[in-house]
Amino acid sequence: MQPGIREPTDEEPRSFRSAIPHSRRSPMRSFLTAALVLGLVGCSSTAEMGNDPAPGAPAPPSETPSAPSTPGAPSAPGEVSFSCEDGTAGEYDCNRVDLVSHMPVEAFNAGRGNDIWGWTDPETGIEYAIVGLDDGTSFVSLEDPTNPQNLGKLPTATVATVWRDMKVYRNHAFIVSEAQNHGMQVFDLTRLRGLEADADRTFEPDTHYRGVTNAHNIVADEESGFMYIVGTTSVGEGLPDACAAPGFHALDVSDPKNPQFSTCFSDADSDATPRTAPGYTHDAQCLVYRGPDADYNGRQLCFAANEDVLTVFDVEDKQNVVMISQAEYPGASYSHQGWLTQDQRYFLLDDELDEISGVSATQRTLVFDLEDLDNPEFAYIWDSGIPVIDHNMYIIGDYAYQSNYKAGLRILDVSGVGEGPEGIREVAYFDTFPQGEDVQFGGQWSNYPYFESGLVIANDSENGLFVLRPRLDDPDL
Repeated sequence: MQPGIREPTDEEPRSFRSAIPHSRRSPMRSFLTAALVLGLVGCSSTAEMGNDPAPGAPAPPSETPSAPSTPGAPSAPGEVSFSCEDGTAGEYDCNRVDLVSHMPVEAFNAGRGNDIWGWTDPETGIEYAIVGLDDGTSFVSLEDPTNPQNLGKLPTATVATVWRDMKVYRNHAFIVSEAQNHGMQVFDLTRLRGLEADADRTFEPDTHYRGVTNAHNIVADEESGFMYIVGTTSVGEGLPDACAAPGFHALDVSDPKNPQFSTCFSDADSDATPRTAPGYTHDAQCLVYRGPDADYNGRQLCFAANEDVLTVFDVEDKQNVVMISQAEYPGASYSHQGWLTQDQRYFLLDDELDEISGVSATQRTLVFDLEDLDNPEFAYIWDSGIPVIDHNMYIIGDYAYQSNYKAGLRILDVSGVGEGPEGIREVAYFDTFPQGEDVQFGGQWSNYPYFESGLVIANDSENGLFVLRPRLDDPDL
């Protein structure tokens, strides 16, 4: 434990709580919380918030031949590849995305899935899926991607919860959760080398950082060696006043097993209107900036989804973090998450509640022009025309990979983003939720598209881990 950081001592019920204390919750935040609890937890038969969930029935080991698929139901673990042909791959609707393999939630002895990230072993080249679950985090070897191997689980630090998020730096996974008093778990991923499949294996964390209680997300700037825990409550003696707001809690993780508190910052003093929960950050992208604005070239910046605005911070000097600017947009309901285009000129943002609140009948992506970071401009809306809710999104090169809940993985060509809405088009998709589309929570939570092999992994809350292979070299694309 770092000097000056104490372990929380408050005795709180083992029950669901939002990322911020009740006094800081906004009406919109409370609405989101209620909607998620009803939409996500209500349809789960195995997970009960605030109590240790009863594990799902153990699935057969991955090497066991799978049973035939039942239409409309998840396939068994170890399923062989299905090519996307004539709009389907097995029982799943698709376009230019093949199903390599699938492991249902039950294969992880869990009630439901959430976030996902990936890791490639620099010594062996083996790719791994880091699978977020209500009751912990499982690690899956993709050495043979048609036969993924569940190597075991790092249990939640306290109780089960809908939310769990993770990032990777220097071969270590950093894991946070909305579970009260969870803190941050650090797990050395090289411990996975040489392990055989064992779904019942239980891991312990290498480090448990307790400078935060619960948190909504964690953001990695791999180039600078900093992790930013967001949507959190900081805990400790002598913390700066900025730690009172549920914004950023910055950690130096250059020594991954010994994370060091650096600073806290937020936009709590912003005069942007309307503000629903001043200082709260839901998610962010932090990086060393190399975009079109020469004034900030080479500086560490964070681009934050702050409930109703996009906020840009200069975090180069951790003791003097500067809020550069904010950008509003029409119909803001809940600024959830977003990502910069490859040239860092544009930022694509998803609003998680604009569909369910009736602002838009169909899923939309908000586009911001960041040519001048001091004066960012809302550019336009791209509307998919699909009646679903959007969630996490990542961009590589010319393509945006969107996890849009009950519409699954949607891949957009954003090479023409500067041309307006007509410059964005969907070119591929894989619907991991065959139960049907609607404007409700459930389905695909997130994806990880960064493997050099070209594989994309996705975690569906109800249907589990999907290993996918987009065909973006299709000559007809």
